[in-house]
Amino acid sequence: MIRTWYPFYKSVISCLQVQSILRYNASDKLKFCTNFRIPTNLKYFNTTASIIPSTQVNMSVFKFLDYDCIGFDLDNTLLHYNVTNMVHLIYETLANYLVTERGYDSKHLLKPLEDKDLDFIQKGLFLDFERGNILKINANGIIQRACHGTNLLSIEKIKEIYPEQRWEATDAFCNDMLSTWNGPLSMKMRSLLDNFDIASSLIFARLIDAFDKEQGGPLNEYNIWPDMLDGFIEMFNRDHFKIDRGYFFPSLRENPDKYMHKCTARTITWLQELKKHCTTFLITGSNVDFVDFTATYALGEDWQSLFDIVICYAKKPAFFTEKRPFFNVVNKEEGNIIESKDLKRGGIYSQGNWKELAEFLENISGKQNPRYLYVGDNLLQDIYVPNSYVQCDTVAVIEEQMSEGMVQQKLSHPDEKVLNSTLWGSYFCLKDSKVNMNSLWGHVIKKYSKLCIPEIDLIAQQPLEKSYFCFNEEKYNGYYPAVPLSISAF
Repeated sequence: MIRTWYPFYKSVISCLQVQSILRYNASDKLKFCTNFRIPTNLKYFNTTASIIPSTQVNMSVFKFLDYDCIGFDLDNTLLHYNVTNMVHLIYETLANYLVTERGYDSKHLLKPLEDKDLDFIQKGLFLDFERGNILKINANGIIQRACHGTNLLSIEKIKEIYPEQRWEATDAFCNDMLSTWNGPLSMKMRSLLDNFDIASSLIFARLIDAFDKEQGGPLNEYNIWPDMLDGFIEMFNRDHFKIDRGYFFPSLRENPDKYMHKCTARTITWLQELKKHCTTFLITGSNVDFVDFTATYALGEDWQSLFDIVICYAKKPAFFTEKRPFFNVVNKEEGNIIESKDLKRGGIYSQGNWKELAEFLENISGKQNPRYLYVGDNLLQDIYVPNSYVQCDTVAVIEEQMSEGMVQQKLSHPDEKVLNSTLWGSYFCLKDSKVNMNSLWGHVIKKYSKLCIPEIDLIAQQPLEKSYFCFNEEKYNGYYPAVPLSISAF
């Protein structure tokens, strides 16, 4: 879960960023900037990053059995949460912290969450700390929708605030996703990348509304985020699960049925069968004791046997790009540094790095230059970075694919009121009378993943040897079992 932990420790004002690096060859360099032939000012998109292309098994079809080593994230991938209850829990925990510890007015923050408040929430929005704005951008970095506090801004107002509907922070974000991880731009904005982040947009907006009301109009500059960040650090501190501190972890421990869903027996059997054919691994950002709690609930007491190796508190995305040491785990606690040569099949470890894990996986798989696949939900940490920086293809698990509805599918999502937004529109695209294009996240899914699914269980219903159409430059075939309704006309 708390893949937000690492950014909090990495930098006091760090922000999860998403990058769209142009890769492969010269003819591909403009592809990032073109979606449905939309004119783009190319001066905003220039990169010198060196990228390793992912393994290309087949450009048109995808099969799990084409891979030698297959890894999974845990939270929101194998383990699904009750998003509605989780959003309420995170909102209440953070709001109470800001009221009791930072002195904010309870009148605005502690109001009950109604349907219109849940509609304000969406994954993938950007917070502009100084201006008090919440933004949604398209694949070219254009700000297509924005709110000041909870108030929707017109396109004219957006252009007045952000000339050409652009902002240097989001331009940098689109151009080089990891370059703004730290440094000056990380003090200006944050992107809300997963279900543990999304409630913060409403808290941020309500606080902006409160300040504007108190001052009789918008302020020249706001300084709310540092207090919110402190609240997140307190909520998700990895030491707090063990000592049962705060409100967040005790609530999960006391009532897991309210917040978590168990994996189906079919999914567990699928993982067992997969492990017979290839090497499997788990890489999660959560601390080892919390992993044991959630994985035991979702996958059963014998959950660790489903994987050849388990890595906890991985500190993604740096796990894939840096070379931090591994730590052994003793009695569900992080122990001492361990050399990568001492990693064991069936072991559980903390922190570490991809380079040495890949060497271990190659060794135990018995394959030279094995093909790697990673399955996860966070489009920065689990999809973009593994695909762009290491030789690892990816499968994206995106619940909005089910909540928004799919072509000729009757599947529904119980948390669609939280996952869907009439205010912000589709997670995958942007549509109005003049615009019909990928959102930034629709672009990232299509460019950096082989397949996009709403949940693992839909794949577990199929035989391992099944072939799936995958994404390519022109088509959206990589959505399984079907494309979202919002992009069906593209």
